Amino acid sequence: MKGFFLLFLLPALASAQGTADILKQGEQVFAATCASGYCHGAQGVGGGAPRIAARGFDQAFIANTVTRGIPNTGMQSFASSLSRTDLTAVVAYVAKLNGVANPVTAPNNSAPPATPVPSAGAQRGRELFSDAVRGFGRCSTCHELNGIGIPAAAPITLVPDSVLALKALATPRVSTASVAGESMPALLLARKSQTVTFYDLTTTPPVLRTETPATVQIRDNSNWRHVSVIGSYNDSELSAILEYLRVVTKP
Repeated sequence: MKGFFLLFLLPALASAQGTADILKQGEQVFAATCASGYCHGAQGVGGGAPRIAARGFDQAFIANTVTRGIPNTGMQSFASSLSRTDLTAVVAYVAKLNGVANPVTAPNNSAPPATPVPSAGAQRGRELFSDAVRGFGRCSTCHELNGIGIPAAAPITLVPDSVLALKALATPRVSTASVAGESMPALLLARKSQTVTFYDLTTTPPVLRTETPATVQIRDNSNWRHVSVIGSYNDSELSAILEYLRVVTKP
């Protein structure tokens, strides 16, 4: 009888061990991809992005959000930037953070495919968007698409019609912050009772700053312009980037 119970328990123990390994993998993927100060924070407690732990989300909702993203927000699709194994693991981990007792840990073959890049111009634009040779002078220093880049700026939802329009792009969300007598262009993230969080656009890459309300003043408008940070690209390269953006962004 004792041997019978051991034979019965061994598969269950092996399955539990496999689930534990997948959840550990998901935790590591989450820490590397989602847990930065300007995203969801360690263990989903919240940072620049909302808290996602203990929200009561079911696994189907989490899987759909991670693979498809949320339009008009910094939450981009991870379908093309994570492997199917990593995608499954991080969804299971976030499900666990939301109290799902037995998260599904098998890959979902119906997950959305990677975003297609149909033309050579768009492919070139994709490479230019995150071109490491340009150092911080690349688009992905401030923008995120398909999980690549830093979401310092607002998500790209409206693509300029031409390079000329891109260079003339207005920046209404950029304000002027004054701290200890020093003024700087600022992209305001949050203004709370005890802290004011913003990106200081004086340098590249932008510096994430947190000040107390008593020490910082935020005024509308700024002399900062988008054209000042795209100087590493020529017109032909900017045209390719715009072609890529038209492929991957939705209005």
